[in-house]
Amino acid sequence: MRAERQAVPTFLAGQVARELNFTEITSSLVVKSTTYSSSLVKLIIGAKPAPQVPQVKTVCVDEDAAGQRVDNFLMRHFKGVPKSHIYRMIRGGEVRVNKGRVSADTRLEAGDLVRLPPARISERVAEKEQAMANAAVQCVPSRNFAVLLEDDSLMAIDKPAGVAVHGGSGVSFGVIEQLRMAQPNARFLELVHRLDRETSGILLVAKKRSALKNLQDQFRERQTGKTYLTMVRGQWPARLKVLDKPLHKYLLDGNDAQAGERRVRVVSRDDPSGMPSVTLVKVRACSSDYSLLEVTIKTGRTHQIRVHLASEGYPIVGDDKYGDFELNKGLARAQAIPGLKRMFLHAWRLQFSHPLTGARLELTAELPSELSLFSAAVLKQAI
Repeated sequence: MRAERQAVPTFLAGQVARELNFTEITSSLVVKSTTYSSSLVKLIIGAKPAPQVPQVKTVCVDEDAAGQRVDNFLMRHFKGVPKSHIYRMIRGGEVRVNKGRVSADTRLEAGDLVRLPPARISERVAEKEQAMANAAVQCVPSRNFAVLLEDDSLMAIDKPAGVAVHGGSGVSFGVIEQLRMAQPNARFLELVHRLDRETSGILLVAKKRSALKNLQDQFRERQTGKTYLTMVRGQWPARLKVLDKPLHKYLLDGNDAQAGERRVRVVSRDDPSGMPSVTLVKVRACSSDYSLLEVTIKTGRTHQIRVHLASEGYPIVGDDKYGDFELNKGLARAQAIPGLKRMFLHAWRLQFSHPLTGARLELTAELPSELSLFSAAVLKQAI
């Protein structure tokens, strides 16, 4: 007996709907042979359409993805697929580049043809991913920042103080998430480097993966010049021009609100946990009570400037981690003249080579108004 497809009589559909109290019923009744199937009749009521079966795809690597590792490339394409499954596909030879087997750390080049095997994620995972994406869109406000330089490869912005560069560690979103919301048509936006949340100034964002890799290589190889403007209490000694002190990161312990927060301290040269750190200091202006410094970092350690200056007895004004807390409290009072409610640390100048042309560039971002006003007030009688 061949399987036949018949329309469900109107009276039968209505009767079933009344008896089962369902409001939705499909208009097809499938009858199968008892010889070939144990299911005689299958009535589909309010069913969802069958999910599409994943198919093998071949994608061409564009310039933005050039230089990326195979595993990272796959993770961007297979969102929601467990990493263990992705690595299993690579080891099993299911992923091919230009028809050849590859390893997870193989670097892709523009024009490579990548075979993407079928990869199915559960409906539950897919719904969760979509819900998280929708929630992110709703909670991240779009925002544009003052642009110092922009072309097809990169964007240099003047980041204000009080804004994290990215979400995480209790921060829902940062500069990069807000930029992506403000520029939904941008194919690629990634941070080249980072600034502390309370530090203002120049921040680079790559608009192509090739530019990201080139610029990050420059930072790693110390081919960039990064100079900050900062204010300390007291007269900085002219002899202290080079601070060469290893730094060590650790976490605060205890039961208070700061427990688990990251901190950095200077350690001895023979300490195996110490990371080599070099800071150059130049006095730009000073009075009897304050010094405005130009600080250039030769290494990019966490909190490097803050810890190096504090280790010499000259903490940055307004620094809530390594600073003079009584001074900070006094300056933050509403009636304080001069007053300051943030850390006086500003990424003022950045030198680097353009990732496409190789031309040497130098960008500067002037002090924001709150730092400029404070500086003018405390350096009235500059020495």
